[in-house]
Amino acid sequence: MIDPMFPKALVQTVRAGMQLLRPGVVAADPAPTGTARPLRPRAAAGLVPIRSVGPRERHRILAHLLALSQRDRYLRFGYAASDEQVQRYVDGLDFQRDEIFGIYNRRLEIIAMAHLAFAPTGQDGSCAEFGVSVSEHARGRGYGGRLFERAVMVARNEGVSMLFIHALSENTAMLKIARHAGATVVRSGSESEAHLELPAADFDSRVSGIALDQFGEVDFQLKARAHQFWSFLAGLQEVRSGVREARQRSAP
Repeated sequence: MIDPMFPKALVQTVRAGMQLLRPGVVAADPAPTGTARPLRPRAAAGLVPIRSVGPRERHRILAHLLALSQRDRYLRFGYAASDEQVQRYVDGLDFQRDEIFGIYNRRLEIIAMAHLAFAPTGQDGSCAEFGVSVSEHARGRGYGGRLFERAVMVARNEGVSMLFIHALSENTAMLKIARHAGATVVRSGSESEAHLELPAADFDSRVSGIALDQFGEVDFQLKARAHQFWSFLAGLQEVRSGVREARQRSAP
């Protein structure tokens, strides 16, 4: 249920957009190797709220990545990144050029994150690269695939025609996501590269993109309000406990 205090215009936009989201996962229609199969968002009831992460949330990104084990950092970055290297990565994120997506828990912690990196100014803008990480306790829920679907939609709407994934050959989870979407995977020793040809943006992809953006933002705002409310209750409980203890100490 949507918070009645939330802006009605935004809620109406989200609800209208959700009506356009058709059921189904990645379509099983045959597609040429290396070409993206038509991506259709899942039914509204099964949607995972994914929100665009901004520069003010570097601390959440950093906390998510630092919580990854050395093995997970190795698979995400291609090497066993130290805390200092992870910090430099986060500090160097270009939020004006790239897109960062996050899935949040109720404590507003990022439990899954994707980085869609676009080509720098002056280079071929038809290509982009995708990277993803999922917290260990949040795996097995399909978050990596959902983030990939979202990245594909955004890339299409930005005019990208080729999406690349560079991963270690042992990163089977990432390569499985790429193959499931119809990507061509080429292995070269310990590393693999997947590339996926994207269809041009259309009305459905643009409207669905707007609706999903709004859905993710509404979910985040509701979680933020709930988090603030529970924090207030926790503080109030501490005050009440303090008052009770003071009364007991002062009692004859």
